[in-house]
Amino acid sequence: MSLSSGFNLFSFSGKMKILHLSWFAFFITFVVWFNFAPLLQAVKSSLGLTTEEIKTLLILNVALTIPARVLIGMLTDRYGPRLTYSVLLAVCSIPCFMFAFAESYVQAAIARFALGFIGAGFVIGIRLVSEWFPHNELGTAEGIYGGWGNFGSAAAAFTLPTLAVAFGGEDGWRYAMAITGVLSLLFSMVFYANVTDTPKGATYFKPKNTAMEVTSTGDFFLLLIMKVPMYAALALLAWKLSPNGVNMISSQTCGLIYAGLVAFYCFDILQVWKVNKHIFSEPVPEIHRYNFKQVAVLNVLYFATFGSELAVVSMLPLFFSETFELTPVVAGMVASAYAFMNLMSRPGGGWLSDKFGRKSTLLILTAGLAFGYFLMSRVDSQWPVWLAVIAAMGCSFFVQSGEGAVFAAVPLIKRRMTGQIAGMTGAYGNVGAVCYLTVLSLVDYSTFFMIIAATAVLGFVILFFMEEPSGKMAEVNDDGSVTLIDVA
Repeated sequence: MSLSSGFNLFSFSGKMKILHLSWFAFFITFVVWFNFAPLLQAVKSSLGLTTEEIKTLLILNVALTIPARVLIGMLTDRYGPRLTYSVLLAVCSIPCFMFAFAESYVQAAIARFALGFIGAGFVIGIRLVSEWFPHNELGTAEGIYGGWGNFGSAAAAFTLPTLAVAFGGEDGWRYAMAITGVLSLLFSMVFYANVTDTPKGATYFKPKNTAMEVTSTGDFFLLLIMKVPMYAALALLAWKLSPNGVNMISSQTCGLIYAGLVAFYCFDILQVWKVNKHIFSEPVPEIHRYNFKQVAVLNVLYFATFGSELAVVSMLPLFFSETFELTPVVAGMVASAYAFMNLMSRPGGGWLSDKFGRKSTLLILTAGLAFGYFLMSRVDSQWPVWLAVIAAMGCSFFVQSGEGAVFAAVPLIKRRMTGQIAGMTGAYGNVGAVCYLTVLSLVDYSTFFMIIAATAVLGFVILFFMEEPSGKMAEVNDDGSVTLIDVA
Protein backbone atom coordinates (compact mmCIF):
# COMPACT_ATOMS: atom_id res chain seq x y z
CA MET A 1 0.00 0.00 0.00
CA SER A 2 1.40 3.36 -0.94
CA LEU A 3 1.56 6.37 1.33
CA SER A 4 -1.05 8.13 -0.76
CA SER A 5 -3.68 5.40 -0.34
CA GLY A 6 -6.69 6.15 1.83
CA PHE A 7 -6.86 6.29 5.60
CA ASN A 8 -8.97 3.23 6.44
CA LEU A 9 -8.97 2.58 10.17
CA PHE A 10 -10.41 -0.91 9.69
CA SER A 11 -7.61 -1.99 7.36
CA PHE A 12 -4.72 -4.11 8.61
CA SER A 13 -2.31 -3.80 5.70
CA GLY A 14 0.37 -1.37 4.63
CA LYS A 15 0.59 1.80 6.68
CA MET A 16 -2.54 0.93 8.69
CA LYS A 17 -0.94 -2.32 9.84
CA ILE A 18 2.06 -0.31 11.07
CA LEU A 19 -0.26 2.12 12.90
CA HIS A 20 -2.19 -0.65 14.65
CA LEU A 21 0.94 -2.53 15.69
CA SER A 22 2.50 0.74 16.90
CA TRP A 23 -0.38 1.87 19.09
CA PHE A 24 -0.73 -1.59 20.57
CA ALA A 25 3.00 -1.65 21.42
CA PHE A 26 2.55 1.71 23.14
CA PHE A 27 -0.61 0.39 24.85
CA ILE A 28 1.39 -2.51 26.31
CA THR A 29 4.14 -0.21 27.59
CA PHE A 30 1.54 1.80 29.50
CA VAL A 31 -0.15 -1.33 30.88
CA VAL A 32 3.24 -2.47 32.22
CA TRP A 33 4.27 1.01 33.42
CA PHE A 34 1.01 1.60 35.30
CA ASN A 35 0.39 -1.96 36.55
CA PHE A 36 1.31 -0.93 40.09
CA ALA A 37 -1.34 1.65 41.00
CA PRO A 38 -4.44 -0.63 40.60
CA LEU A 39 -2.83 -3.30 42.81
CA LEU A 40 -1.23 -0.92 45.26
CA GLN A 41 -3.14 -2.07 48.34
CA ALA A 42 -2.44 -5.74 47.62
CA VAL A 43 1.27 -5.01 47.16
CA LYS A 44 1.35 -2.99 50.36
CA SER A 45 -0.26 -5.79 52.36
CA SER A 46 1.73 -8.65 50.79
CA LEU A 47 5.15 -7.04 51.23
CA GLY A 48 4.30 -5.33 54.53
CA LEU A 49 5.12 -1.86 53.22
CA THR A 50 4.46 1.45 54.93
CA THR A 51 2.55 4.31 53.30
CA GLU A 52 5.83 6.21 52.88
CA GLU A 53 7.42 3.24 51.11
CA ILE A 54 4.45 3.03 48.73
CA LYS A 55 4.81 6.75 47.95
CA THR A 56 8.50 6.17 47.25
CA LEU A 57 7.70 3.36 44.81
CA LEU A 58 5.31 5.69 42.97
CA ILE A 59 8.08 8.30 42.67
CA LEU A 60 10.62 5.72 41.51
CA ASN A 61 8.18 4.53 38.85
CA VAL A 62 8.54 7.81 36.94
CA ALA A 63 12.07 8.89 37.94
CA LEU A 64 13.93 7.23 35.07
CA THR A 65 11.46 8.14 32.34
CA ILE A 66 12.81 11.68 31.79
CA PRO A 67 16.36 10.67 30.74
CA ALA A 68 15.02 7.44 29.20
CA ARG A 69 12.86 9.32 26.68
CA VAL A 70 15.85 11.37 25.56
CA LEU A 71 18.07 8.28 25.28
CA ILE A 72 15.43 6.16 23.51
CA GLY A 73 14.85 9.00 21.04
CA MET A 74 18.55 8.92 20.14
CA LEU A 75 18.57 5.12 19.81
CA THR A 76 15.44 5.19 17.64
CA ASP A 77 17.00 7.62 15.18
CA ARG A 78 20.19 5.56 15.04
CA TYR A 79 18.92 1.96 15.00
CA GLY A 80 15.35 2.34 13.77
CA PRO A 81 11.96 1.95 15.50
CA ARG A 82 11.54 -1.76 14.71
CA LEU A 83 14.63 -2.89 16.61
CA THR A 84 14.38 -0.28 19.37
CA TYR A 85 10.72 -0.99 20.23
CA SER A 86 11.22 -4.77 20.11
CA VAL A 87 14.25 -4.64 22.43
CA LEU A 88 12.53 -2.23 24.83
CA LEU A 89 9.45 -4.47 25.15
CA ALA A 90 11.59 -7.57 25.71
CA VAL A 91 14.12 -6.06 28.11
CA CYS A 92 11.52 -4.24 30.23
CA SER A 93 9.64 -7.50 30.83
CA ILE A 94 12.56 -8.44 33.13
CA PRO A 95 12.01 -5.73 35.80
CA CYS A 96 8.26 -6.38 35.43
CA PHE A 97 8.83 -10.02 36.47
CA MET A 98 11.25 -8.85 39.19
CA PHE A 99 8.58 -6.64 40.72
CA ALA A 100 5.86 -9.29 40.38
CA PHE A 101 7.92 -11.73 42.44
CA ALA A 102 9.77 -9.32 44.73
CA GLU A 103 10.09 -10.48 48.32
CA SER A 104 11.39 -7.27 49.86
CA TYR A 105 11.02 -3.52 49.62
CA VAL A 106 14.53 -3.12 48.18
CA GLN A 107 13.82 -5.60 45.37
CA ALA A 108 10.52 -3.87 44.59
CA ALA A 109 12.19 -0.43 44.59
CA ILE A 110 14.95 -1.49 42.17
CA ALA A 111 12.41 -3.11 39.82
CA ARG A 112 10.08 -0.11 39.90
CA PHE A 113 12.96 2.28 39.18
CA ALA A 114 14.04 0.19 36.16
CA LEU A 115 10.45 0.01 34.90
CA GLY A 116 10.46 3.77 34.43
CA PHE A 117 12.39 3.01 31.23
CA ILE A 118 9.36 1.47 29.54
CA GLY A 119 7.61 4.84 29.74
CA ALA A 120 9.95 5.96 26.94
CA GLY A 121 8.31 3.62 24.42
CA PHE A 122 5.99 6.41 23.27
CA VAL A 123 8.86 8.21 21.52
CA ILE A 124 9.65 5.26 19.24
CA GLY A 125 6.22 5.09 17.62
CA ILE A 126 6.24 8.82 16.86
CA ARG A 127 9.20 8.30 14.52
CA LEU A 128 7.78 5.07 13.05
CA VAL A 129 4.35 6.55 12.26
CA SER A 130 5.95 9.64 10.71
CA GLU A 131 7.84 7.39 8.27
CA TRP A 132 4.65 5.75 7.00
CA PHE A 133 2.08 8.57 6.78
CA PRO A 134 2.05 11.68 4.57
CA HIS A 135 1.86 15.13 6.14
CA ASN A 136 -1.88 15.52 5.53
CA GLU A 137 -2.65 12.35 7.53
CA LEU A 138 0.20 12.54 10.02
CA GLY A 139 -1.64 14.39 12.80
CA THR A 140 -4.55 11.94 12.74
CA ALA A 141 -2.24 8.92 12.71
CA GLU A 142 -0.03 10.23 15.52
CA GLY A 143 -3.16 11.12 17.51
CA ILE A 144 -4.53 7.59 17.21
CA TYR A 145 -1.13 6.18 18.14
CA GLY A 146 -0.85 8.39 21.22
CA GLY A 147 -4.49 8.34 22.34
CA TRP A 148 -5.19 4.64 21.95
CA GLY A 149 -1.81 3.66 23.33
CA ASN A 150 -2.14 6.00 26.30
CA PHE A 151 -5.37 4.19 27.18
CA GLY A 152 -3.19 1.34 28.43
CA SER A 153 -3.05 2.99 31.86
CA ALA A 154 -6.85 2.97 32.13
CA ALA A 155 -6.99 -0.61 30.81
CA ALA A 156 -4.57 -1.68 33.55
CA ALA A 157 -6.75 -0.02 36.18
CA PHE A 158 -9.84 -1.91 35.02
CA THR A 159 -8.43 -5.35 34.23
CA LEU A 160 -5.58 -6.08 36.64
CA PRO A 161 -7.64 -6.09 39.88
CA THR A 162 -10.06 -8.51 38.21
CA LEU A 163 -7.18 -10.77 37.16
CA ALA A 164 -5.73 -10.66 40.67
CA VAL A 165 -9.09 -11.76 42.12
CA ALA A 166 -9.43 -14.48 39.48
CA PHE A 167 -6.08 -15.99 40.47
CA GLY A 168 -7.05 -15.60 44.13
CA GLY A 169 -5.00 -15.60 47.30
CA GLU A 170 -2.48 -13.07 48.49
CA ASP A 171 -0.29 -13.79 45.44
CA GLY A 172 -3.04 -12.97 42.94
CA TRP A 173 -1.50 -9.56 42.29
CA ARG A 174 1.83 -11.20 41.44
CA TYR A 175 0.34 -13.33 38.68
CA ALA A 176 -1.67 -10.38 37.31
CA MET A 177 1.51 -8.29 37.04
CA ALA A 178 3.49 -11.19 35.58
CA ILE A 179 0.91 -11.53 32.81
CA THR A 180 1.69 -7.96 31.70
CA GLY A 181 5.37 -8.93 31.50
CA VAL A 182 4.54 -12.00 29.42
CA LEU A 183 2.42 -9.82 27.12
CA SER A 184 5.32 -7.39 26.68
CA LEU A 185 7.80 -10.18 25.94
CA LEU A 186 5.56 -11.96 23.43
CA PHE A 187 4.56 -8.78 21.60
CA SER A 188 8.22 -7.80 21.20
CA MET A 189 8.56 -10.82 18.90
CA VAL A 190 5.32 -10.06 17.05
CA PHE A 191 6.43 -6.45 16.52
CA TYR A 192 9.88 -7.41 15.22
CA ALA A 193 8.44 -9.97 12.80
CA ASN A 194 5.78 -7.68 11.31
CA VAL A 195 7.20 -4.15 11.19
CA THR A 196 9.63 -2.38 8.86
CA ASP A 197 11.08 1.05 9.59
CA THR A 198 9.92 2.54 6.27
CA PRO A 199 7.72 1.61 3.32
CA LYS A 200 9.47 -0.41 0.61
CA GLY A 201 11.90 1.75 -1.34
CA ALA A 202 11.92 4.64 1.16
CA THR A 203 15.09 5.82 2.90
CA TYR A 204 15.45 5.84 6.68
CA PHE A 205 17.44 8.99 7.40
CA LYS A 206 19.77 8.83 10.40
CA PRO A 207 21.50 11.66 12.26
CA LYS A 208 25.28 11.78 12.00
CA ASN A 209 25.67 12.25 15.76
CA THR A 210 24.00 11.15 19.00
CA ALA A 211 23.86 14.69 20.42
CA MET A 212 21.16 16.95 18.97
CA GLU A 213 22.24 19.07 16.03
CA VAL A 214 21.29 22.74 15.72
CA THR A 215 21.83 25.04 12.77
CA SER A 216 22.48 28.49 14.27
CA THR A 217 24.44 29.95 17.18
CA GLY A 218 21.27 31.26 18.80
CA ASP A 219 19.74 27.78 18.66
CA PHE A 220 22.89 26.37 20.28
CA PHE A 221 22.36 28.44 23.43
CA LEU A 222 18.59 27.88 23.38
CA LEU A 223 19.21 24.10 23.34
CA LEU A 224 21.45 24.38 26.41
CA ILE A 225 18.76 26.41 28.21
CA MET A 226 16.01 23.92 27.32
CA LYS A 227 18.05 21.06 28.78
CA VAL A 228 18.15 22.66 32.24
CA PRO A 229 14.53 21.88 33.31
CA MET A 230 15.08 18.15 32.65
CA TYR A 231 18.05 18.05 35.02
CA ALA A 232 16.19 20.27 37.49
CA ALA A 233 13.24 17.83 37.52
CA LEU A 234 15.58 14.95 38.33
CA ALA A 235 17.08 17.04 41.14
CA LEU A 236 13.55 17.67 42.41
CA LEU A 237 12.86 13.92 42.41
CA ALA A 238 16.06 13.39 44.42
CA TRP A 239 14.90 16.04 46.90
CA LYS A 240 11.57 14.22 47.29
CA LEU A 241 13.48 11.01 48.14
CA SER A 242 15.68 12.82 50.67
CA PRO A 243 14.89 13.43 54.38
CA ASN A 244 13.00 16.54 53.22
CA GLY A 245 10.57 14.24 51.40
CA VAL A 246 9.94 10.52 51.93
CA ASN A 247 13.34 9.91 53.57
CA MET A 248 14.44 7.03 51.35
CA ILE A 249 17.95 8.37 50.81
CA SER A 250 20.28 10.29 53.12
CA SER A 251 21.20 13.95 52.73
CA GLN A 252 24.71 12.87 51.69
CA THR A 253 23.34 10.61 48.94
CA CYS A 254 21.06 13.39 47.77
CA GLY A 255 24.05 15.72 47.59
CA LEU A 256 25.95 13.19 45.50
CA ILE A 257 22.99 12.95 43.11
CA TYR A 258 22.97 16.74 42.76
CA ALA A 259 26.70 16.71 42.01
CA GLY A 260 26.23 13.90 39.50
CA LEU A 261 23.47 15.81 37.70
CA VAL A 262 25.71 18.89 37.44
CA ALA A 263 28.53 16.71 36.06
CA PHE A 264 26.20 15.06 33.53
CA TYR A 265 24.93 18.47 32.40
CA CYS A 266 28.50 19.67 31.87
CA PHE A 267 29.23 16.50 29.90
CA ASP A 268 26.05 17.09 27.90
CA ILE A 269 27.19 20.63 27.07
CA LEU A 270 30.54 19.25 25.89
CA GLN A 271 28.85 16.72 23.57
CA VAL A 272 26.56 19.37 22.11
CA TRP A 273 29.60 21.61 21.54
CA LYS A 274 31.55 18.83 19.76
CA VAL A 275 28.65 18.17 17.39
CA ASN A 276 27.77 21.81 16.71
CA LYS A 277 30.99 23.84 17.05
CA HIS A 278 31.26 24.23 13.27
CA ILE A 279 28.26 26.58 13.23
CA PHE A 280 30.36 29.23 15.00
CA SER A 281 32.84 29.35 12.10
CA GLU A 282 30.70 28.69 9.03
CA PRO A 283 26.95 29.06 8.38
CA VAL A 284 24.79 26.02 7.69
CA PRO A 285 23.43 26.03 4.12
CA GLU A 286 19.86 27.36 4.04
CA ILE A 287 18.40 24.12 2.67
CA HIS A 288 19.63 22.13 5.69
CA ARG A 289 18.56 24.58 8.41
CA TYR A 290 15.74 24.01 10.88
CA ASN A 291 14.48 26.27 13.63
CA PHE A 292 15.08 24.83 17.12
CA LYS A 293 12.66 27.49 18.41
CA GLN A 294 9.90 25.20 17.11
CA VAL A 295 11.12 22.42 19.41
CA ALA A 296 11.30 24.75 22.41
CA VAL A 297 7.71 25.92 21.91
CA LEU A 298 6.42 22.34 21.62
CA ASN A 299 8.36 21.39 24.76
CA VAL A 300 6.56 24.06 26.77
CA LEU A 301 3.18 23.04 25.39
CA TYR A 302 3.73 19.37 26.21
CA PHE A 303 4.83 20.40 29.70
CA ALA A 304 1.40 22.00 30.15
CA THR A 305 -0.65 19.29 28.40
CA PHE A 306 0.76 15.84 29.16
CA GLY A 307 2.42 17.10 32.34
CA SER A 308 -0.91 18.26 33.71
CA GLU A 309 -2.65 15.07 32.55
CA LEU A 310 -0.25 12.83 34.49
CA ALA A 311 -0.61 15.01 37.56
CA VAL A 312 -4.39 15.38 37.41
CA VAL A 313 -5.07 11.69 36.73
CA SER A 314 -3.18 10.82 39.92
CA MET A 315 -5.04 13.31 42.13
CA LEU A 316 -8.53 13.51 40.61
CA PRO A 317 -10.06 10.54 42.51
CA LEU A 318 -8.96 12.06 45.83
CA PHE A 319 -10.20 15.50 44.70
CA PHE A 320 -13.70 14.17 43.95
CA SER A 321 -13.72 12.07 47.12
CA GLU A 322 -12.83 14.98 49.40
CA THR A 323 -14.83 17.65 47.59
CA PHE A 324 -18.09 15.72 47.26
CA GLU A 325 -17.66 13.14 50.06
CA LEU A 326 -17.81 10.21 47.65
CA THR A 327 -16.60 6.71 48.44
CA PRO A 328 -13.16 5.86 46.98
CA VAL A 329 -14.75 3.46 44.48
CA VAL A 330 -17.31 5.98 43.22
CA ALA A 331 -14.70 8.76 43.14
CA GLY A 332 -12.39 6.56 41.08
CA MET A 333 -15.16 5.75 38.60
CA VAL A 334 -16.11 9.42 38.26
CA ALA A 335 -12.49 10.51 37.82
CA SER A 336 -11.90 7.83 35.16
CA ALA A 337 -13.98 9.94 32.76
CA TYR A 338 -10.91 12.18 32.45
CA ALA A 339 -8.69 9.32 31.18
CA PHE A 340 -11.39 7.87 28.91
CA MET A 341 -11.35 11.06 26.83
CA ASN A 342 -7.96 9.95 25.44
CA LEU A 343 -9.62 7.52 23.04
CA MET A 344 -11.13 10.34 20.97
CA SER A 345 -9.53 13.60 22.10
CA ARG A 346 -5.93 12.95 21.14
CA PRO A 347 -6.82 11.65 17.65
CA GLY A 348 -9.22 14.61 17.40
CA GLY A 349 -6.41 17.07 18.10
CA GLY A 350 -4.27 15.46 15.41
CA TRP A 351 -7.14 15.49 12.91
CA LEU A 352 -7.86 19.17 13.57
CA SER A 353 -4.18 19.93 12.95
CA ASP A 354 -4.28 18.10 9.62
CA LYS A 355 -7.38 20.02 8.53
CA PHE A 356 -6.84 23.51 9.92
CA GLY A 357 -3.11 23.92 10.44
CA ARG A 358 -0.72 23.13 13.30
CA LYS A 359 -0.32 26.57 14.82
CA SER A 360 -3.95 27.74 14.69
CA THR A 361 -5.15 24.44 16.18
CA LEU A 362 -2.63 24.67 19.01
CA LEU A 363 -3.65 28.26 19.76
CA ILE A 364 -7.32 27.32 20.09
CA LEU A 365 -6.67 24.18 22.13
CA THR A 366 -4.20 25.91 24.46
CA ALA A 367 -6.70 28.71 25.11
CA GLY A 368 -9.34 26.05 25.87
CA LEU A 369 -6.86 24.29 28.15
CA ALA A 370 -6.27 27.46 30.16
CA PHE A 371 -10.00 28.13 30.50
CA GLY A 372 -10.69 24.49 31.40
CA TYR A 373 -8.27 24.49 34.32
CA PHE A 374 -9.51 27.90 35.44
CA LEU A 375 -13.01 26.39 35.54
CA MET A 376 -11.71 23.38 37.51
CA SER A 377 -10.23 25.78 40.07
CA ARG A 378 -13.76 27.07 40.73
CA VAL A 379 -15.23 23.61 41.48
CA ASP A 380 -16.25 23.16 45.11
CA SER A 381 -18.79 21.22 47.18
CA GLN A 382 -21.57 23.61 46.11
CA TRP A 383 -21.39 22.31 42.54
CA PRO A 384 -23.56 19.37 41.46
CA VAL A 385 -21.31 16.34 40.95
CA TRP A 386 -22.53 15.88 37.37
CA LEU A 387 -21.52 19.43 36.48
CA ALA A 388 -18.07 18.94 37.99
CA VAL A 389 -17.66 15.76 35.92
CA ILE A 390 -18.63 17.63 32.74
CA ALA A 391 -16.11 20.36 33.59
CA ALA A 392 -13.39 17.73 34.10
CA MET A 393 -14.25 16.01 30.81
CA GLY A 394 -14.28 19.33 28.94
CA CYS A 395 -10.90 20.22 30.40
CA SER A 396 -9.65 16.75 29.50
CA PHE A 397 -10.71 17.23 25.87
CA PHE A 398 -8.50 20.30 25.47
CA VAL A 399 -5.59 18.71 27.38
CA GLN A 400 -5.49 15.54 25.29
CA SER A 401 -6.38 17.22 22.00
CA GLY A 402 -3.48 19.57 22.70
CA GLU A 403 -1.18 16.57 23.14
CA GLY A 404 -2.32 15.24 19.78
CA ALA A 405 -1.73 18.62 18.15
CA VAL A 406 1.78 18.89 19.64
CA PHE A 407 2.84 15.58 18.15
CA ALA A 408 1.16 16.41 14.87
CA ALA A 409 3.88 19.07 14.56
CA VAL A 410 6.92 17.29 16.07
CA PRO A 411 7.65 15.01 13.05
CA LEU A 412 7.54 17.98 10.65
CA ILE A 413 10.62 19.72 12.04
CA LYS A 414 13.57 17.53 10.95
CA ARG A 415 12.95 13.96 9.79
CA ARG A 416 16.29 12.37 10.69
CA MET A 417 16.05 13.80 14.22
CA THR A 418 12.39 13.03 14.87
CA GLY A 419 13.26 10.53 17.61
CA GLN A 420 15.51 13.01 19.41
CA ILE A 421 12.97 15.82 19.13
CA ALA A 422 10.12 13.56 20.26
CA GLY A 423 12.28 12.31 23.12
CA MET A 424 12.97 15.81 24.37
CA THR A 425 9.36 16.95 23.98
CA GLY A 426 8.08 13.76 25.62
CA ALA A 427 10.51 14.22 28.50
CA TYR A 428 9.09 17.71 29.06
CA GLY A 429 5.70 16.08 29.69
CA ASN A 430 7.24 14.13 32.57
CA VAL A 431 9.05 17.24 33.78
CA GLY A 432 5.65 18.95 33.92
CA ALA A 433 4.17 16.08 35.93
CA VAL A 434 6.99 16.25 38.49
CA CYS A 435 6.59 20.02 38.83
CA TYR A 436 2.79 19.98 39.08
CA LEU A 437 2.73 17.14 41.63
CA THR A 438 5.31 19.01 43.71
CA VAL A 439 3.10 22.10 43.57
CA LEU A 440 0.11 19.98 44.62
CA SER A 441 1.98 18.89 47.76
CA LEU A 442 2.37 22.56 48.76
CA VAL A 443 -0.99 24.19 47.86
CA ASP A 444 -4.75 23.50 47.88
CA TYR A 445 -6.64 22.06 44.90
CA SER A 446 -7.94 25.41 43.66
CA THR A 447 -4.47 26.96 43.56
CA PHE A 448 -3.10 23.81 41.90
CA PHE A 449 -5.55 24.12 39.00
CA MET A 450 -4.92 27.86 38.72
CA ILE A 451 -1.17 27.31 38.43
CA ILE A 452 -1.72 24.84 35.57
CA ALA A 453 -4.01 27.41 33.90
CA ALA A 454 -1.26 30.04 34.27
CA THR A 455 1.33 27.80 32.56
CA ALA A 456 -1.19 27.20 29.75
CA VAL A 457 -1.51 30.98 29.31
CA LEU A 458 2.29 31.17 29.14
CA GLY A 459 2.23 28.43 26.48
CA PHE A 460 -0.39 30.37 24.53
CA VAL A 461 1.84 33.48 24.48
CA ILE A 462 4.93 31.49 23.49
CA LEU A 463 2.95 29.88 20.66
CA PHE A 464 2.99 33.16 18.75
CA PHE A 465 6.75 32.60 18.23
CA MET A 466 6.09 29.26 16.51
CA GLU A 467 6.08 29.15 12.72
CA GLU A 468 3.52 27.09 10.81
CA PRO A 469 5.33 24.15 9.13
CA SER A 470 5.45 24.87 5.40
CA GLY A 471 7.17 23.82 2.20
CA LYS A 472 9.61 20.93 2.33
CA MET A 473 12.34 19.63 4.63
CA ALA A 474 15.61 18.46 3.08
CA GLU A 475 17.48 15.26 3.99
CA VAL A 476 20.76 14.05 2.49
CA ASN A 477 21.06 10.50 1.12
CA ASP A 478 24.19 8.38 1.55
CA ASP A 479 25.24 9.17 -2.02
CA GLY A 480 25.07 12.91 -1.35
CA SER A 481 21.80 13.54 -3.19
CA VAL A 482 19.06 15.49 -1.45
CA THR A 483 15.52 14.27 -0.81
CA LEU A 484 12.81 16.87 -0.25
CA ILE A 485 9.97 15.79 2.07
CA ASP A 486 6.61 17.59 2.06
CA VAL A 487 5.57 19.04 5.42
CA ALA A 488 2.52 21.03 4.27
